[in-house]
Amino acid sequence: MDFIMGLPQTSRDVDSIWVIGDRLAKSAHILPVHTTFSVDKLARIYIREVEELVTRVHLSTTFHPQMDSQSERTIQVLEDILRACVIDFGGQWNQFLPLAEFAYNNIYHSSIQMALFEALYGRRCRSLVDWFESTKPRLCGTDLL
Repeated sequence: MDFIMGLPQTSRDVDSIWVIGDRLAKSAHILPVHTTFSVDKLARIYIREVEELVTRVHLSTTFHPQMDSQSERTIQVLEDILRACVIDFGGQWNQFLPLAEFAYNNIYHSSIQMALFEALYGRRCRSLVDWFESTKPRLCGTDLL
C-alpha cells in the first residue's frame, strides 16, 4: 500500500490516491482519498473495497523507495497513465481512476511476460476497443489507432 499525494483537489473533495498492490499478480487497486481522512475512515474504505482479498499489509513511503520498488514502479506507471488522461480529457483526475486501474492491470508486464489480467484469469481481457476491427489506421487526437 502506498499513497500518491499532493494532487489538485477535485470537486469530490479528494486530493490523493491510495494504491493497493497485489504482490503475487502485481495488479493494483487505486482509490481516491483525501489527506485528512482518519485511519478509521481509511479502514472502512479498505474493508468496503478490498474485503474479498486475503492480504498482509506492508506500508511503504515514497521517501524510502528502496523499501518497495514494486509499489514505486506501479505509482510511476499510474501517474503516467493519469497524466495522459488529464491532459487529454481535463482536470478532474478522479473520474479517470477506474480507467487508469483498468489500463494498468491490462498492459503487458515484462516481469511476468503477460498482462496482469491474463495472469489472474488465464485469458486476455477484451476492452471496448478490441470489439471493433479497424481496416485502416485513423488519427484520433495525438494517438494513432
